[in-house]
Amino acid sequence: MNAPKGCSPSSALNNGRILLIKPSSLGDIVHALPVVPALKERWPAVHITWLVKRQWADLVERAAGVDRVWPVDATVRSWCGCARALRAERFDLAVDLQGLFRSAALARLSGAPMRIGFGNGREGSPWFYTQLVPVPSVEVHAVDRYLSVAAALGAPPQGPPQFRFNMLDADMAVVRDVCQRKGISVDRPWVAVNVSARWPTKRWPLSSFGVVLDRLHHEGLGPAVVVGSADDRRDANELRTLSKSPFIDLTGAIPLGCLPALLSTATAMITNDSGPMHVAAAVGTPVVALFGPTSAARTGPYGAGHRVLARQVPCSPCFSRVCRHSPAMECLHLITPDDVVEAVRRRLTAPTIFP
Repeated sequence: MNAPKGCSPSSALNNGRILLIKPSSLGDIVHALPVVPALKERWPAVHITWLVKRQWADLVERAAGVDRVWPVDATVRSWCGCARALRAERFDLAVDLQGLFRSAALARLSGAPMRIGFGNGREGSPWFYTQLVPVPSVEVHAVDRYLSVAAALGAPPQGPPQFRFNMLDADMAVVRDVCQRKGISVDRPWVAVNVSARWPTKRWPLSSFGVVLDRLHHEGLGPAVVVGSADDRRDANELRTLSKSPFIDLTGAIPLGCLPALLSTATAMITNDSGPMHVAAAVGTPVVALFGPTSAARTGPYGAGHRVLARQVPCSPCFSRVCRHSPAMECLHLITPDDVVEAVRRRLTAPTIFP
């Protein structure tokens, strides 16, 4: 049902339809997950369609409270081509959490009479909204920033933010089958390791990861399981030449939609700042995160029980994909394997990490 002009979201969405636009990336999608239960708590009968890039659609399919996943390809043609189909859905509200020209324009083309987004959105995106949400501080965490949109609609979270995945039996069956064939049981303690990241400047040296794997093996803190996509297999293969100890390589072996099920069984995770880091934190797995050019205050693992290792240099945080500091990548290189192993040891021996 379309709201008449001047009608508030509170009255218009009791049985309404919401288009939530958050197409990428993996970590940002995880950060946006708590918006869905917040909206559903306020309007239990509301129908939520999540527009997402096709490569991440399988993960959003597992997001509890999402009624429909609308995948799009990365091309302009795909985005423009879906505008007419979206308009036929007669959305009451479009929530643009991406804040770029393409996402905001699609919100407008969807025909939704109410359109909300951030007042500091880029590429002129605020011109397409009917309601602007201010962001008072750049250091607010992405999860809280997205939830400020829900709050502006009259749907603040009732309690701590909720990351809700539908843990499907079929997903866990896939995880068990793959892990069994790789020689590991997810019913026994194991440590997930993610050595990759999209930005080169976010990558802790593979040689340092190799030292950590050797220490974990020597101290009986494993087994260590390297996770990631098929694109990360080269890193895993190189790591094998740098580590003297055996580890399980699951890169490319676990479908994205099964990643929450897999990481929910890990005892802890060692990781660069990456999408899998946020999935692990979302399912309650303690994370030891290695941060260099980015800010943990904005995009660190969300919630209690995690440890962020970061070393400040004059340019920190630079938010750059190219390091211009000398010596190069010093912020990450100052983190030592001893730092990481000690952090993991504390995560594994903590009596109670999550209440």
